[in-house]
Amino acid sequence: MANSYDLQEPQVLLDDLLALRKDVYEEGQEIYNVWDNTIDRDEFRPSALNMAYYMALRRRNIVDIQEALSAYGLSSLGRAESRVMQNLDAVTQTLSMVADGCGRELDYAEFTDQYRGREYLEAQSLELFGQKPAERDTHIMVTLPPEAATDGKFIRRLIEAGTTCLRINCAHDNPEVWMAMIRHARKAEKDTGRSLKICMDIAGPKTRIRQLLSARQNPVVVPGDRLFLTGRTILENFAGCDLVISCTLPEMIPYLMEGDHVYIDDGRVIGRVVERQRAGVLVEIEKVLKEKGVRLKAEKGLNFPDADIPIDIITDQDRQALDFICQHADMVAVSFVKDARDMILLQKELEDRLGDRAGQMGVIAKIETLSGVNNLPEIIVQGAGKNPFGVMIARGDLAVEVGYIRLSELQEEILWICESGSIPVIWATQVLETMVKSGIPTRAEMTDAASSRRAECVMMNKGPHIFEAVETLAAVHERMMYNVSKKAAKLRALNIAIKLWPDADDLEDNRDSH
Repeated sequence: MANSYDLQEPQVLLDDLLALRKDVYEEGQEIYNVWDNTIDRDEFRPSALNMAYYMALRRRNIVDIQEALSAYGLSSLGRAESRVMQNLDAVTQTLSMVADGCGRELDYAEFTDQYRGREYLEAQSLELFGQKPAERDTHIMVTLPPEAATDGKFIRRLIEAGTTCLRINCAHDNPEVWMAMIRHARKAEKDTGRSLKICMDIAGPKTRIRQLLSARQNPVVVPGDRLFLTGRTILENFAGCDLVISCTLPEMIPYLMEGDHVYIDDGRVIGRVVERQRAGVLVEIEKVLKEKGVRLKAEKGLNFPDADIPIDIITDQDRQALDFICQHADMVAVSFVKDARDMILLQKELEDRLGDRAGQMGVIAKIETLSGVNNLPEIIVQGAGKNPFGVMIARGDLAVEVGYIRLSELQEEILWICESGSIPVIWATQVLETMVKSGIPTRAEMTDAASSRRAECVMMNKGPHIFEAVETLAAVHERMMYNVSKKAAKLRALNIAIKLWPDADDLEDNRDSH
């Protein structure tokens, strides 16, 4: 075993474990005391305290302790997210018995305490997403297309396929269309006898291409091409470029510096600012998704991962949408949350519209920037301290902002931190996307669908084959329900026909073959 502990001397490991427990407890209490005045909802306090302990634990490298505990057949603390102190106490007590009776005065935590964090998480999930389906323990949220406003049977078909929550993207359509969608949703509830929670998503400061000016009939870009990015609405051939694009948030342009990356269309095109001018910035294309180039279109997203842009999380368009949301939705999802101040701003907007009822509105913080990940504990405390609260891992923009290499790592950390605070998670972006569009999933998508069960809710985007895709995701989750829970594998009997020993006939055939 490659660590510093001698298994013949368990007392050394016990001493280090006791010291670890003391440090985690004291530091966790300090963290929680900072958070305490922020929390209005008493039911969140135990979860906030556990999250404080978890943050204290994860600030330390305890790999050697983990490996040594595993060698004794004890918990390695690798599943401590929802029960930090209870896990530490139980392991310490058992190790003390191994160490010749030392520390036996410690008492095991109440057995029920070990699972109280799980109970808190289930209660939060119930409040936010509603009752879970009988056949699985995850929710499926579907983004509604315009068709849901005109086809009265569309949402009913979604429910019958396995949908439990609906998402309306306020970046598209208008209040008349949203209202039609909601009327059809409420009718579908009555027809099927199943309840639906409705989440309405405000776009936040998402920058998109407003319009293009191109000397080419087909504005395809390849590495080495240059384009001009401006905030102006009247376009001309700035800097001699034959391709000029304007953005929907012109106030971002002055914050772009030479060397900053510009991602277009969710990273399908990657460029870099090579020159700043009064009208905007000159961008040189470095990479594109397709060898023959990528065509640029209006409404495609723009991301500036290197730029520090001080802009409000809620735009004027969002405020207009909130007027509608506060009257008709069960929860609101807010994009590009960076820190607790963004949550405070949203909660103030809710209070202005709902007054004393503001605390009843569900709130979803979409985590899609590195700042959002780094400040996740304070975002959770501010959000869950006042509202039913969840976190969406918005993997599309997050991948663009942090890079694809870091995406998987940060996704794991978000899941762990949220579990420590009993916060429901929505797993979002490109879930079974190929199947939604074509009717046939890729192998990688099916693996991703299985992994998504680690969240409390999975969000799917609209597409022509959405009903089949929802049915497929529901079926995958029904199977995985008995195999994995969060990080923990459930050791059920394997569901494959394994031969533990070859049959006698097989042995005889094998001898004959030689």
